[in-house]
Amino acid sequence: MIVLKAKVVDPTHLELSKPIQASCGETILVSLMVGAPESAERQDWLALSAEGLQPAYGDSEPEYTIKMVRESNPEYAP
Repeated sequence: MIVLKAKVVDPTHLELSKPIQASCGETILVSLMVGAPESAERQDWLALSAEGLQPAYGDSEPEYTIKMVRESNPEYAP
């Protein structure tokens, strides 16, 4: 997971604060937090939280296959 800031260029375009590894035409998932401007302290906490999560989603994280699942969730439907 990558957390970035983006500036709204127009109602259908965003300008990212830094480049991402995505090809033109590729679909990505964007989550928006819209509301009042946040305090600098809150921004620092959010950045620290995102930094702490980064190792869990890094390149060194192993790929898990369906064969590695020991107990399946009967409520999960792919």
